[in-house]
Order: sequence, then C-alpha cells, then structure tokens
Amino acid sequence: MAGERFLTTRWSVVLRAGRAGAADQAAAGEGRAALERLAESYWAPLHAYVRRRGYDEEAARDLTQDFFARLLERRDVATAAPELGRFRSFLLTALQRFLVNAEERARAEKRGGGRRPLSLDAHAGEARAAPEPAHADTPERVFERAWAEAVLARTLLRLAEDYGARGKGALFAALREHLVAGEGGAPYAELGRGLGLSEGAVKVAVHRLRARYRTQLRREIADTVEDAADVDDELRRLFLALG
Repeated sequence: MAGERFLTTRWSVVLRAGRAGAADQAAAGEGRAALERLAESYWAPLHAYVRRRGYDEEAARDLTQDFFARLLERRDVATAAPELGRFRSFLLTALQRFLVNAEERARAEKRGGGRRPLSLDAHAGEARAAPEPAHADTPERVFERAWAEAVLARTLLRLAEDYGARGKGALFAALREHLVAGEGGAPYAELGRGLGLSEGAVKVAVHRLRARYRTQLRREIADTVEDAADVDDELRRLFLALG
C-alpha cells in the first residue's frame, strides 16, 4: 500500500504536529521535542552556509543561533510545502527566507537609526563548525557538504555507542579504519593478534561492522524524511556532496 512508504520518523512527527495545529497539545509537544533533536545536528551546516553568504564569524554565529531560536518558537512547520518532505530541504529554505528578512530589518534599522541588536550566545555546536571555506563553492554546495559530513559523523558516533554498549568498544576502535573498503589500515592478521582473534574472525568482524554502518547511515537519513521512498535519493545526494 502507498501509505506503507511513510515512516514514523522525527521529521514526520514534526510535520504531523504542524498540520494538527496548536490545539493538539500532545502532538505539539512531541513535534517540538523531535524538532529540537533534529536541529541539534544542523547547526554546523547552516552556520557554514551563512558564512559562505559573506557574513563574518560573529554575525554568522548570531544569525544561525537566532534562526534556530525562532524556528523553535514559531510554527513555520505548519506551512511547510508538501514537496519539502525532507528536513534538509525545509531547513535550508527556511534559513534563506530568514536571512532575507534579517537583511531587510538591518537596512530598515540603518535608515531609522535603530539600535544594534544584542549578540546571542553561541550554540554548543559552534565548536564543531567548519571554518570559512577557501574554495569557490556556492553557499548551497557548502551547506550540502557540511550536511553530508555531519550525517557521517553522527553515524560513526552512534555506531561507536552501539559497540560500546555491547562491550565491544575495543573491537570498534581497532576495526574502524577498515570501515571503508579499499582504505589502508593494519593487516587483518596483525589486528587479530592484538584482539586475540584469527585473521578469518577479523574479516567477519569487519564485514559485520560495515553492514552495521550502512544500516545506521540509512537510519540517520530516514529520520529526516517523511517518505521512505526519499531515503535512497537522499543517500545519493549525500555521496554526491562528498564527491
């Protein structure tokens, strides 16, 4: 059935809450919590986009923080167009509109002698924000690459947490350099001696690690779309952004 394509993900929870309206307090609370969790992972990509738009570090930090504050306070999600069934697309479009409005307000304040807006505290993600790129990529391409890198970083973190929770943290640490096929790294026999495993057992462990990584990566992507049919396309866009 067509309905089976739709997932119960953080983004689908946010969209349903927006469409339900403020009267549904339970849905609104779930939607806000889901939106907060999603937004936590997007500070650095959006900050990179704002920087590439030509803002200096302080202005970009303040604008990104202000954008997230307004996003959580307002119900912009309720007006999200149906084609923006992917959180990444919705967020970038919302930021672009926010920057247009911010620039218009700044021009109006300059004409009217308005006071300078107060600087906002930096988000914790500032420490992870990438420096201003030196290449000639567009702001959109900078955002896409930073988004892809953030998704991969979250995937690796979740995988490390999963192995650690199962008492296999040392195994993950030893094998992570072999996550990508064809990459360098210590020979399996050498790793096996350090782990007390045979070379064959290490091969099996690497195969399982890669499989778990692929599964976790799909989960990370799936959590930001409403339709399961979008997952593969988002994965293609991710690898294109990294290419």
